[in-house]
Amino acid sequence: MFHLIKNIFPKNINVIKNSIFLSRTLNTKNIGVFSKFNTNSKIYLQRDQNKYFSSYSSVSFIAGANTSDILKDHPLWKLGHLNHVAIAVPNIDNAVNFYKNILGVDQVSEALPQPEHGVYTVFVNLGNTKIELLHPYGEKSPIKNFLEKNKNGGIHHICIEVNNISNAVKDLLGKGIRPLDPEPKIGAHGNPVVFLHPKDCGGVLVELEQVG
Repeated sequence: MFHLIKNIFPKNINVIKNSIFLSRTLNTKNIGVFSKFNTNSKIYLQRDQNKYFSSYSSVSFIAGANTSDILKDHPLWKLGHLNHVAIAVPNIDNAVNFYKNILGVDQVSEALPQPEHGVYTVFVNLGNTKIELLHPYGEKSPIKNFLEKNKNGGIHHICIEVNNISNAVKDLLGKGIRPLDPEPKIGAHGNPVVFLHPKDCGGVLVELEQVG
């Protein structure tokens, strides 16, 4: 039990081994009572109708609660905000002009080459999220075929933030969701990214980006 709690909350709780005990029942998955004040980890567990709370943790520990409930509340990775919607464009100058001069968006970045990904990127910052403009870079650009099928351009993918991309990929693989590449790459923001196969994501190319 000591190892279970320590491994679930490695950054939040510095557990003293003798501060917990197993409930004396046949179900060894049950959690016993926390009743110590740990001055080293600054965690105070107080009693309130058989519930024990940590001032540094949002989890409530209940005597006799099953550990599987705690695991569900603390997944190994978490989905975050929509980072951007990516639009492939046949003419990047025209696209920049549309967002910057016609729509009046203040924050529009310069076009930057991304050789590893085979694209030029421009980010249109809307405040709550961004639009990423994509234009082919090099002969082997992954969006070249997309633009051949969509002459006027169109939405290419969406990007969603995660807090741990390695754990996300492992978990999704176990659920039958295939990444396009076996390992994350560094994306336009300097963060690890991975793309998920559109056939496994409702026909949408989904990019995961590790943030934070």
